[in-house]
This record gives sequence, C-alpha cells and structure tokens, in this order.
Amino acid sequence: MKSWIILFVAGLLETGWAVGLKYTDGFTHFWASIWTIIALVASMVLLSVAVRDLPIGTAYPVWVGIGAVGSALFGMVVLNESTSPARLFFLLLLVAAIIGLKATSHTPSSESQNVSENAAQVAQPKSIER
Repeated sequence: MKSWIILFVAGLLETGWAVGLKYTDGFTHFWASIWTIIALVASMVLLSVAVRDLPIGTAYPVWVGIGAVGSALFGMVVLNESTSPARLFFLLLLVAAIIGLKATSHTPSSESQNVSENAAQVAQPKSIER
C-alpha cells in the first residue's frame, strides 16, 4: 500500500511539472523553471521508489494517467479550458483505466521474490580456489 501512496504523490508531482511548463515560458521565468525542475526530479525519484514493489507495466501507466488527468483538470478549472461532455467522458475513461490497472495489478509475493533471489545467487559464478 505504501508504494501506491508514493506512486500517487509522484503522479501529483507529474501534474505539477506539466503545469509548471505552462508558466516557464520556455524556461525563461526563473522561479517557474525551478519549481518545474524540482517537481520533475521528485516525480521521477518517487516513481523509481514505487516500482521497487510495483510492476512497471502497471506503475508507469498509472503515473502517467494521474499526471494527465491532473493536468487536464487544472486546465479546465484554472485556465478555463473546454469542459465539453466529450472531454469529461474521456477523462472519466482515463480514471477508470487507472483504477482498473490498480485493481488488477499483482505485486510479486515475498515467496516468489525469495525464489528469484535464490536463483540469482545460484546463477552467479563461483570463484575456484586452488
């Protein structure tokens, strides 16, 4: 569960850097650029922490989806972008996809991780002492 919370925060930070790009004006505004870079790096670091325990095929699309939905909602609420029924429908589809990916993801059990670790140890060449 902790990895999912970390992934959610990473997704929110992705929204932060995506929105921040709007305000950097090609990275010519110092503070907006600094925020954007900090949010970008923090988002990537948290994503990398989350994928220690979550499958990458689930974590990455969920991360992107949170950023996409968050950015679109920010645009609609703050920047007065279109809130057409079609746009809202497709945002709901994204949310449904994110929930579906989370609901159907299976993280490796500790038993299968132990088997993988043991297999890796067996596969390592041993030095021969003379």
